[in-house]
Amino acid sequence: MSERVPGQFTFVLHSHLPWLAHHGRWPVGEEWLYQSWAASYLPLVKVLKNLAAEGRSHLLSLGITPVLAAQLDDPHCLAGMHHWLGNWQLRADEASMSGNVALGRHEHRLAATALADFEREWRHGGSPVWRSLIDADAIELLGGPLAHPFQPLLDARLRQFQLTEGLADARLRWGTQPTGIWAPECGYTPGMEVGYDAAGVTHFMVDGPSLRGDSSLGRPVRDADVVAFGRDLHVSYRVWSPKQGYPGHAAYRDFHHYDHATGLKPSRVTGKTVAGADKAPYDPALAAEAVTRDVADFVETVRNRLIDESARIGRDALVIAAFDTELFGHWWHEGPQWLEQVLRALPEAGVNVGTLADARANGYVGAPVQLTDSSWGSGKDWRVWAGDQVADLVELNADIVRLALDTLDKLPREGSPRNPVADQLLREAILTVSSDWAFMVSKDSAAGYARDRAHEHAHAVREIAEAISAGQVAKAARLAAGWATADGLFPGLDARRLQGMS
Repeated sequence: MSERVPGQFTFVLHSHLPWLAHHGRWPVGEEWLYQSWAASYLPLVKVLKNLAAEGRSHLLSLGITPVLAAQLDDPHCLAGMHHWLGNWQLRADEASMSGNVALGRHEHRLAATALADFEREWRHGGSPVWRSLIDADAIELLGGPLAHPFQPLLDARLRQFQLTEGLADARLRWGTQPTGIWAPECGYTPGMEVGYDAAGVTHFMVDGPSLRGDSSLGRPVRDADVVAFGRDLHVSYRVWSPKQGYPGHAAYRDFHHYDHATGLKPSRVTGKTVAGADKAPYDPALAAEAVTRDVADFVETVRNRLIDESARIGRDALVIAAFDTELFGHWWHEGPQWLEQVLRALPEAGVNVGTLADARANGYVGAPVQLTDSSWGSGKDWRVWAGDQVADLVELNADIVRLALDTLDKLPREGSPRNPVADQLLREAILTVSSDWAFMVSKDSAAGYARDRAHEHAHAVREIAEAISAGQVAKAARLAAGWATADGLFPGLDARRLQGMS
């Protein structure tokens, strides 16, 4: 083992997809969920369990949003995933029979392994899987608000409700309530730290520039005891940035080029300017060599960063690399291999690996910071969720939240029984204000689907609210039940708890 390096290194992974169940299949919809599940969540769990079996612990901080956790536990999604994995095997066999034997065999092995893992560990949902990793002390699990709203733009009462309910949802699923969260989109505006403190949150993630570029320590925010931890862009961008990163290496599997007959990805990157039809066939052995090289590069980068930052600040420094979980496997096919090797190699290189909770407990915290409006989106401001491209969605969200809250506030409160109509009205409002819709529009990624989804949930709010306001009790109940067929997530959601919040 190499000589000990000062400080601590932390991986943070953010796992999130919007509510996709019952809302389309292809090219956007449940297919997105099943691809991410097969390519990222299944392999990530295997990596973490392999490492835990070797006696390794405190490997990383893993954020799982409540809306994703709900889908990984949902019976409809579990059945759909099982079917999807079986179909993956059939598509691999079809590739072999059509002449692409190497691709077919590679994909068949992957599909068979994934199907066996799913049937052995996932058939009762994702919660037991994640809980086993928590109980083994392999990870720190981060929570978050219910359906991933961009919190700075959200009505304060609904913001606090989504946060407290999201943390309660985590406690229900995993038997423990997270004290750390991944703030959706790393979005922040002054005052949110007060809400975090009230909800029992002790630490949360922001992007490095939010801390004025100095992410070498966590920082208490303003007058609260809540600590903001910042992503180190120097290290994180080594893996993935808007312009470069390891996944773009010529030997790795190309994400964008499909064999349209089977839906499989037969090519390696080959070159950034090479057309899809001209790309070389994927070679797992070549990719494995690239993984080994990139692991060594990353470990050296982390070592040097810890040494340099510790020298700069005159004490042991903290370095955090943070990514979307879906990068590992879904977008970057070899990502899980790379992650497993890195988590073994870092300690061998003398690097102390720990979680955000470890960093807070072990004093990797500096002076308070006057955190200002920020996010981890383009420009590190709010333009992705509040810019001109999505001004209509911002207005839609404000109108729908106002309508939902006004309607709920007129309903009976104290001593009244639970009202499934009010619950569904609130559910649809929460789905309307998901940050994903504005993100997809701003990035021109399935923008039509995103707008349709926002307006669909908004329509549900409007017609339920209209029936309630008109005193049409039976119609309101019928409408709410109909929408709940597709949007019945968070069955414990109780609108009376929002009505009781000031």
